[in-house]
Amino acid sequence: MRYIEAKAGNVTIGHGHHIVVQTMCNTHTSDIEATVSQCRRMYEAGAEMIRLTVPGMKEVEALRAVRDRLRAEDIDIPLVADVHFSSDIAIAAAEIVDKVRINPGNFHRDHEQAKAQFSRLVDVCRRCGAAIRIGLNHGSLGDRITNLYGNTPDAMKEAAMEWLNMCVDNDFYNVVVSLKASNTIVMVEAYRLLDEAMRQKGIVFPVHLGVTEAGNGDAGRMKSAVGISALLSEGIGDTVRVSLTEDPVNEISVARHIADRYDGRKHSSMVSLSLEGRKASAEYHSPTREVLVTDFACDFGKRLLDREIDEVELRGVYIDGDKAVTLDGSDEAAYLCDELMQAARRRFYRPEYIACPGCGRTMYNLESTFNEVKRRTAHLKGMVIAVMGCIVNGPGEMADADWGYVGEGGNKVTIYKGKSPVLRHVPENEAIDRLLELIEGRAAVSGE
Repeated sequence: MRYIEAKAGNVTIGHGHHIVVQTMCNTHTSDIEATVSQCRRMYEAGAEMIRLTVPGMKEVEALRAVRDRLRAEDIDIPLVADVHFSSDIAIAAAEIVDKVRINPGNFHRDHEQAKAQFSRLVDVCRRCGAAIRIGLNHGSLGDRITNLYGNTPDAMKEAAMEWLNMCVDNDFYNVVVSLKASNTIVMVEAYRLLDEAMRQKGIVFPVHLGVTEAGNGDAGRMKSAVGISALLSEGIGDTVRVSLTEDPVNEISVARHIADRYDGRKHSSMVSLSLEGRKASAEYHSPTREVLVTDFACDFGKRLLDREIDEVELRGVYIDGDKAVTLDGSDEAAYLCDELMQAARRRFYRPEYIACPGCGRTMYNLESTFNEVKRRTAHLKGMVIAVMGCIVNGPGEMADADWGYVGEGGNKVTIYKGKSPVLRHVPENEAIDRLLELIEGRAAVSGE
């Protein structure tokens, strides 16, 4: 078996190396001061790689300025350009950054042109020493692949292997691959299929793991930990990102804890486990609430996804400041069990939310809007509601949603029912009201 290593700046990703923790700026890349400041905070918090959105050529030049400012401060963290819908921008960004993330589903509309442009990108990356991430997302696979295989984990695997084969054909191996989804079952199945396919071919590329559009709070942390840990426990995954609709600095401690567990640097804070039939009862002594939430999801996420168990019970204590909080029989323990069951998609006790973490393409206050949508829709048990920052991945990634709220820019929002836009250009200050009116049947669906 040939295991590939990818090199991005001073970081090596791949088999035999530690799990690399990365995150992504949610600033506008063209706002150089804000972006440098956020990168600085991420670096200080322990991020090992930072991704920035590059929607246009002006952001390519801003990216150069950000890089130069950080290097002048001796911050040599690898920078990754996140590019959608323009292969020319990806090629230009490769001259500046340590890695370029492209999504094959929207790299170029014409597949033959996409292959030609990819060869150009490879040539630039080879010359400049930049890596490439082949970053597929469930819901944005492109018409060609979905027409062949549907919008399925198998389609994700087939698309990834097609582009990895293109890398091999171009004799270019400085490559990482990812297959993200907001559905933990889809995400885990897709990565397992990809790992099997790479092994059958005899060449295993480094894998980047993440649950995309995971949301925020306990739900976002648990959803991410369930998907990521299930794969890391099987030896799949070399670099991780926990995507939260929060300050991206908050992602790093969660991702670091998960990475350290599966690198053998940390152990679970679970102190006892009993199994009765298909019910697991676990006791924890956790140093913080975040560690408790993350460990609980890591310890039982895979077992729930794979249906080894059907129910969980949480006991023990965690430390909150200078006091110990007891979980036994508490409402909080019941709530965390419900959240874990929902993260593993075994039982839904509230709406399921899909929300992107935000980036430089987001044109409104995503975090506060998402929290307000959650507050006002909390009673809609079992409904899937998406809150997306922009149209790049929004409509695709929320393909499983019953309703979607997608920023257009210019303080306007498009509201989706399923995969179809039903209200366009809604003023942002009216959009949540309009969404609720549609859900509750108090307004007509127009399609305009």
